[in-house]
Amino acid sequence: MKTKKSKIGLFVFFAILLATPYIIANYDVWSVDSNAAFDQQTALDRHGFYMEDVTEAWGVDFKHQAPKLDAKLEHIMPQVASVGASVSVVDFNNDGLQDFYVTNSAYETDNALYKNNGDNSFTDVADSMGVASLNNKEEGVSMSAVWGDYDNDGYEDLFVTKWGKVTLFHNDQGATFSRVELGDEFPEWINSNTAVWFDYDQDGLLDLFLGGYFHESIDLWNLETTEIMPESFEYAKNGGRKFLFHNLGNGQFEEVSNELGLVSNRWSYAASSTDLNGSGYPDLVIANDYGVDELFINNKGKEFVNAGERAGMGFAPKSGMNVSFGDVMNRGEQAIYVTNISEQGVLIQGNNLWVPRRGKDQNIHFQNLAGSLGIELGGWSYGAQFGDLNLDGYLDLYVANGFVSDEEGTDYWYDFSMVAGGNKSIIADANNWPAMKGRSLSGYQENKIWLNDGAGKFREVADAVGGSLNLDSRSVATADLNNDGRLEVLVATQKGPLKIYSTTTAEDKNWIAFNLKGTTSNKSAIGASVRLFWNNHQQVQSVQSASGFSSQNQHALHFGLGKAATVEKAVVEWPSGQVDTLKSPVINKTHLLTEAAVHE
Repeated sequence: MKTKKSKIGLFVFFAILLATPYIIANYDVWSVDSNAAFDQQTALDRHGFYMEDVTEAWGVDFKHQAPKLDAKLEHIMPQVASVGASVSVVDFNNDGLQDFYVTNSAYETDNALYKNNGDNSFTDVADSMGVASLNNKEEGVSMSAVWGDYDNDGYEDLFVTKWGKVTLFHNDQGATFSRVELGDEFPEWINSNTAVWFDYDQDGLLDLFLGGYFHESIDLWNLETTEIMPESFEYAKNGGRKFLFHNLGNGQFEEVSNELGLVSNRWSYAASSTDLNGSGYPDLVIANDYGVDELFINNKGKEFVNAGERAGMGFAPKSGMNVSFGDVMNRGEQAIYVTNISEQGVLIQGNNLWVPRRGKDQNIHFQNLAGSLGIELGGWSYGAQFGDLNLDGYLDLYVANGFVSDEEGTDYWYDFSMVAGGNKSIIADANNWPAMKGRSLSGYQENKIWLNDGAGKFREVADAVGGSLNLDSRSVATADLNNDGRLEVLVATQKGPLKIYSTTTAEDKNWIAFNLKGTTSNKSAIGASVRLFWNNHQQVQSVQSASGFSSQNQHALHFGLGKAATVEKAVVEWPSGQVDTLKSPVINKTHLLTEAAVHE
């Protein structure tokens, strides 16, 4: 009898053990009353905000088209040609209104530059401004775009990454754009999804990082071989190289990646930069597919030290697809959020939230707290952004999900797992990959909206606040598009429409924002930070170019304040080393702050 009971107990134990990931993944869904129809007032009462799809109402009509590559890849085309939908926010004409640029990825399709008309409407001006027609046989197709004022003339310039020939446009005072002739320092061809403007040596000029995915010798439309895939699903080092272009001024750049130690051939999907260790110099984080993520610590602009493993974040290979920074605990330190793959019953990599801590050696170290905070299990996750959506004073998190949504009810995961378990010679050759035959792979997944409760937990509320979306989302950006103090969320979907969601918050919630302009530092103020103190809280945010996956947020730094009616002070740290303090700044206002002209 005891033996029988022991067997039953053992069975129950293992059943619970196997069910645990599913229970964890769905706890937030079950704990939120989503059976009732979405109701705006209920969302306001319970979560402090609700969202509305305003895409059509605001005059935006854009649908992404994916590239059609060499016929030798036809059997797995949906997964190889699965990226290219991107959105980046900018005020390109300095009129105080946020505009945005979106990319297309098929031959003879146009990118779009949506100009903000200031009346909750947008007009696509890409063609008249000269930044529409970039996708063709001679130059390849667009993957993402990033804005930065590389010549310090006061207007944001546009760099477009490609599977092909990268393109730099000079902003001619908001009236038009001129294509810049790039020198021999730039690659003739690259398969890149990520670029980052940052001033790595703090000389006041923006430099440019460019990361490759497929190796740069590969023309995906004209394959000489089908051995183009990763050599391993965990430790692949046959991807594209990394480039670092030092800005010499006068529109000239020199390539210095080898000289400065920025050497890697991992499959880079996303990168972003901020000063993580308080050295005064911006560091670089790279999310790599098929391997470990990389942390390059900047040694005073003289070299980059690959410190990922030492710091605790470069030892577990996953499928990195996003880099975004957020002070999620309001303790004046930015954590790093990297998305990966989680498919219930098949593969649970989990997303990472690398939270900083200081070791005894005084070097920066990180621990992954994504599981503890409830933001680990997203799906097949791509872009993610932090932003205070309900203005309660804590950063929330929006995560884009979904890989290939094809025929409903079908599943390619078994075949996918078979090739993933093969040796190098099998994995690296596209001919060995089973045909998809119209099957889905982690398709029809809902995006996540995780609300930060300020007590160390996040709760998923997408359905409850009207923000549900399952369209193979890729790029996410946040911006206050109508200058009402609330953040809109822009989502670029693969082979699908661009979506814009407005937010409405409770009337008793306040906010403050800061738009920074450098003088000694680069004019874009990329790399500057604002540390805000209010009501026994502090939160730090930094100005970045690239953030997330193939995306860029507005430059202005936006803080929710909850019900606080006053702010103690805002401390601005500029890339030049200048520190300015603004005492008791007015709330519910965007402050324009110029370096060395901030009055205490």
